[in-house]
Amino acid sequence: MPDKYAARVENVQASWLCHENIDQSKILDETMQVDTNNAFRNGTIDIDFVELGQRLRAYRTGAGLKAEDVAASLGLSRAAVYLLEKGEIVKVETLVRLAALLGVSTASLLGVEMEYYSNAVAYFERMRQLEVDSKHLMMHFEPVSFLLTTDGYLVHLRERLMDAVPKGRAARERWEKQVDDIISVFQERKRHYIEHRPSITNLIGLREVEGFLRFGLLGRAEFSPAVRKRRVAAVQTEVAHIISLLESESIGVQVGVVEGGMPGVNFQIFRQKNRSYVGVSPLRLHEIPEVNSAVASMTASPEAVTLYQDMFKAWWLRASKGSDGSRLIKQLVSRLQRKGA
Repeated sequence: MPDKYAARVENVQASWLCHENIDQSKILDETMQVDTNNAFRNGTIDIDFVELGQRLRAYRTGAGLKAEDVAASLGLSRAAVYLLEKGEIVKVETLVRLAALLGVSTASLLGVEMEYYSNAVAYFERMRQLEVDSKHLMMHFEPVSFLLTTDGYLVHLRERLMDAVPKGRAARERWEKQVDDIISVFQERKRHYIEHRPSITNLIGLREVEGFLRFGLLGRAEFSPAVRKRRVAAVQTEVAHIISLLESESIGVQVGVVEGGMPGVNFQIFRQKNRSYVGVSPLRLHEIPEVNSAVASMTASPEAVTLYQDMFKAWWLRASKGSDGSRLIKQLVSRLQRKGA
């Protein structure tokens, strides 16, 4: 480590020891920042600059910033920002300033082991980017992956997200923009899937399907009879679509239904030609929209990918496929109809 960077770390650590009431988490982050910057300078971090640019775009999108906003804040041209998002970053100082502007760590921007996303738009945009180069997607989402929903589902999803709009004009405008950004990213994800058809293996939890039938697109809020009827019909359409996917056993689409408990978070494994990623997300959209107070993550760590693949395979062996899976969901629908749920 060059002397000036070593001195910087020592100064930070000394500050920690000398001031008991200093924010220690901030000091630790600053120390790690110095180490990351130094590794970046010395080339000891193996960086894929194209992916670095993609992460930059994802974080910028999630922050609700346009390229010209970033340009103005950093004193750059808009064209320079677009070059940055193509991975043409030559100065570590630029990277540090970008991280500070976007409210993320330099390590997350570099993709060192783990990327963290506290914003739904940024996380879904990152998913979209990785899906572009993926040949096989292994996933567990409640109740089913968006990529396997019907063409009309986005209209109902947008309505559900807008149910959670906060009070106040400024807050409402920010929320509407975020919802529009989420829908836009989802539209791009669906468009790419339809055009390129990567293979999909999707685990579905029977309990999650039951929750979707009871509360999906409604939550526990009160709606007019007309709105309730329309949304209940939309949920039933999606469940019927899941049943058709199971019964048709479409080429490139495998769906398995698991009885009992499933992992408490959504996750997706992106299998690409030369590497794989796993994204883990507690974000909720269908029942009670939860898009701003949860942290999602993405990593290409071989250990993490292997652990999630092994877990997925274990659940897949337990899952009911084809007509067996279809029968489980049909029985659930009949049972709920008898109960009037």
